[in-house]
Amino acid sequence: MLLVIDNYDSFTFNLVQYLGEMGVDLQVHRNDELAVERALALKPERVLISPGPCSPREAGLSNQLIRAFAEHRVPLLGVCLGHQCIAHTFGAQVVVNYRMMHGKTSP
Repeated sequence: MLLVIDNYDSFTFNLVQYLGEMGVDLQVHRNDELAVERALALKPERVLISPGPCSPREAGLSNQLIRAFAEHRVPLLGVCLGHQCIAHTFGAQVVVNYRMMHGKTSP
């Protein structure tokens, strides 16, 4: 089962729809409704951390869940905010970029 952590972003359900079309067994839980112990008890085979409108510091339990699943060696995929949360959890400095660059490399 794929556990999807929803960081309150509408794009999450685009991902869920595409994964569902591929026949992926999944469960979706909001980032503030699933305690770490309960999430681990679900025993997901992999975890997707969704996009969201905030920063990693404001992403509910996402960072705690990332740490717990990493310690249990569960594969993680972060999309947008989810990717930032993974980086933040493992010590990266995530900062605001005032010059948006989608699909380009940084100078």
